[in-house]
Amino acid sequence: MALDRFWEERLRGSHEAVGWEKVLRLLVVNRLLDPGSEFRVHRQWYLTTALDELLGTDFAVAEKDRLYRCLDRLLEHKRELFLWLREKWADLFQADFEVLLYDLTSTYFEGEMEENPKAQRGYSRDGRPDCLQVVIALVITPDGFPLAYEVLAGNTADCTTLKQFLTQIEATYGKARRVWVMDRGIPTEALLAEMRNPARGVFYLVGTPKSRVSQHERKWLALPWQKVRDSVGVKLYEHEGELYVLAKSEGRRAKETAMRRKRLARLLWKLRAMRRSLPARDALLLRLGAARKEAGHAFRFVHIQLPQTTAAVTRESFRFRLDKTKLQQAEQRDGHYLLRSNLTAEDPAVLWTRYVQLTQIEAAFRTLKSELGIRPIYHRLERRIDAHILIAFLAYCLQVTLKNRLLIHAPGLTPHAVLEKLQRIQMIDVWIPTLDGRWLLLPRYTQPEQETKLLLDQLELSHSFSLGATPLFGRCGAPKVGKTPPYRK
Repeated sequence: MALDRFWEERLRGSHEAVGWEKVLRLLVVNRLLDPGSEFRVHRQWYLTTALDELLGTDFAVAEKDRLYRCLDRLLEHKRELFLWLREKWADLFQADFEVLLYDLTSTYFEGEMEENPKAQRGYSRDGRPDCLQVVIALVITPDGFPLAYEVLAGNTADCTTLKQFLTQIEATYGKARRVWVMDRGIPTEALLAEMRNPARGVFYLVGTPKSRVSQHERKWLALPWQKVRDSVGVKLYEHEGELYVLAKSEGRRAKETAMRRKRLARLLWKLRAMRRSLPARDALLLRLGAARKEAGHAFRFVHIQLPQTTAAVTRESFRFRLDKTKLQQAEQRDGHYLLRSNLTAEDPAVLWTRYVQLTQIEAAFRTLKSELGIRPIYHRLERRIDAHILIAFLAYCLQVTLKNRLLIHAPGLTPHAVLEKLQRIQMIDVWIPTLDGRWLLLPRYTQPEQETKLLLDQLELSHSFSLGATPLFGRCGAPKVGKTPPYRK
């Protein structure tokens, strides 16, 4: 992908013993393979790898202060990185930038974060309202190629972020006919009206709250369903310069109904257990609060009668019932999506396909939080927190590149599966004593198994440093002479 050359050109010029580009490579590779803190990289992880040979340097690259100081040199090149990535995605994979997916997530901190003004409490998508957080806004293509991101204050409202991104994308990449695909709650009505202005030349496709389905119900009832896929039907209606698309997915309907029923069944089981045990009123309220949090929206389908403040908890004073009518109405709307767009002449099948591509950006957030370990963040300074997120962004770029190369050369394999297979290639140091009391060091790596060789061939990756040196070991680096062999893990 040539990310090393991009950073080498921008991080050169210092008189450090180790180039900053090599330090950055160490941080990004760690985030991709085995994410951990800079302190863990320094104390443990680097010593278990062959990165000294791969980077052509020694332990100086993993010095603790050097790792932290590297973070301070990255953010000034972020905008250049976005421009470079756009060209690289187009060159490597002929990526199309006509449709952009936009969404937000949050990530939390451990600690008080007094030195980071962005660390605020807000709506936590991680289920950690007790922690300070920042909000991350991300733009990617439908194929998952990331174009830009911003780190915002943790109390930023979703509906206030889009206008800034529209301006930023136009300033960075120029004005063009772009379609922005978003979930409900991100754009305001005022901004959508601005985007509908023909002079702006911006198009959108946005989800709409289900409450609007009932507002337009009379207009939908008489319209016929049009089949766009085997299990997806749509109804179309144009209103005030917008195309409304009511989409019905049988698969999604079954999934939503099953999820709700599962939560309801668990909630009813807990309520029955409370009626059997009849705890004190204060304990009952605590248990009800925990049950409500776990049940989520399913809790509103149950009516609960509680005893008065001074009354005892009995089977007569504590009752509950399921609102079957309300539940039936909710299940009738399961699997229905109300989409709106100013692409009034667009094929509804295309609109539906574009909207469901929002799952790509949700998958990107899951990858950043799970496989790449972006959370929790232990840095205190704002610039280093932003740089930590940039490191995770770079690791995600590498993973997306590998994923799309696999789609071309080895479909069916995931990046995670490939990295697991490549872990079987081990590097070892062979220490041989000499007659004058010194030791000859021969760095070697194990020959890849046949399956791994095939994978490397398919991805058009080099096997090595020099693969056919011996039947058991491949060669890696030149022999070295030392006084005593170190103990290496």
